[in-house]
Amino acid sequence: MTVAAAHEPVSLSPALTESGEVRARAAGENFSVASLLVGRRAAADLLAVYDYARLVDELGDAAAGDRLALLDEAEAELDRAFAGRASAPVFRALEPLIERCSLPRDPFVRLIDANRRDQASPEVQTYAELLDYCSLSANPVGELVLHVFGAATPARIALSDSICTGLQLVEHWQDVAEDARNGRIYLPADDRERFGVAAADLQAGHASEPLRRLLELETDRAETLLRAGVPLVSSLRGRARLAVAGYVGGGLANVAALRRARFDVLAGAPKAGRLLRGRHTLLSLTGAA
Repeated sequence: MTVAAAHEPVSLSPALTESGEVRARAAGENFSVASLLVGRRAAADLLAVYDYARLVDELGDAAAGDRLALLDEAEAELDRAFAGRASAPVFRALEPLIERCSLPRDPFVRLIDANRRDQASPEVQTYAELLDYCSLSANPVGELVLHVFGAATPARIALSDSICTGLQLVEHWQDVAEDARNGRIYLPADDRERFGVAAADLQAGHASEPLRRLLELETDRAETLLRAGVPLVSSLRGRARLAVAGYVGGGLANVAALRRARFDVLAGAPKAGRLLRGRHTLLSLTGAA
């Protein structure tokens, strides 16, 4: 990569220039488990990737104005980061990581494309469509994590994809009420029809019995994906192994939290506490997950 010694300043929208660090630390439960295990340097590298992912999500979910235009602006700023000419803090933080770890551009762009899709299709129609969406919105993060640790191979990326899709699905099922308030429905329409769950049911005070049964099915699917990816943990060594075990453990702990709440996600997002996440992380490390 060629880094320019100096470059003309670029006028950026305020939405791009805000740091995503606070958002990442507040929202990244699975990230926080992993970061405790990998040391300061690796945690800083992972945070730079996570900050980017959170910022892109903010542009697609909550930014005022033309969100598609903001996402286009983010992709242009990403290109400047790969050229060593970024201006926004989140993108500047990526520059040394891109060069040191030879990070590929494609996973970063797929995260932007996921948010572009959200603007056009706020409701998911089928489970297959949901999995395809997760290939844009979730799987790139795991791929980038493997590149950060110098452990990216096709076989490992495939296992990581299974884990990341499972993690994304668990997060969607925890956040059904919040997503519905924001005009987004990730529960597949054909599954909702099969279980007799209307869109209006997602904004009630408590989950109906049909909605609970639907969420049980979707949570089972997410858990199956998480467990299918567990062999990735044993294929890694050192800090990479600890980090991935933290992600898997956090996801399985939140599966347990959903079950404990009997899938009443409308009364509040069920989330696992630190002890439960730590227990499942240990089980992932020992192969007992």
